[in-house]
Amino acid sequence: MRASPLWPAGTALFAVTALVSPAQAFDPERTFAQGTQVVSAEGAYGAQFNLEGKATQSDLEFFSLGFRSSFLPFGPSFRGPLYGALEIGLEPVYQRYTEPMPAFWAGVAAVFRYHFLGLGRVVPYAELAGGAGGTDLRVREIDSSFSFLVWGGVGASVFLTDSTAVYVGYRLAHNSNGNTSDPNRGWQAHVAVAGVSYYLR
Repeated sequence: MRASPLWPAGTALFAVTALVSPAQAFDPERTFAQGTQVVSAEGAYGAQFNLEGKATQSDLEFFSLGFRSSFLPFGPSFRGPLYGALEIGLEPVYQRYTEPMPAFWAGVAAVFRYHFLGLGRVVPYAELAGGAGGTDLRVREIDSSFSFLVWGGVGASVFLTDSTAVYVGYRLAHNSNGNTSDPNRGWQAHVAVAGVSYYLR
């Protein structure tokens, strides 16, 4: 049985959370103020899974690197469980396939991330993203020089200072060429991600 890619990421977040003193003051209204810019760097590891129950699959494995530039258009909004802030950004992504053969995907994704601000320095988030890029992946699921990469996910950030956070999360990713060429079965993957963000006012 293949080990879950989430186990190392979850362990790392637990360790970082344990190091952050709950007594430290943290003002989300200031950190997530309207107009704040966010710069993030992240790495991820993913493994294909058989969502559609096909008879065979390529067992893709890959890692990716991304650099995201974002801003907070509204600042903290709502109250209660939905108290949070929306982040909107663009992220150049380079994805390197390691199994079943070396290949790549490279493109730019639009990312929408909503931060839930009710837990102090531990800030859960939910995200959606989609991008287009070039690829040389040639497998039974997809065989084209262009494809779309989309994902949805959840995770949590831990603020080490008022302007610096580390985060880990889970993504469900999908890649296909949008029927621009054949075959276009596409593939899905479980993805673990870890990164660091800087909030600039």
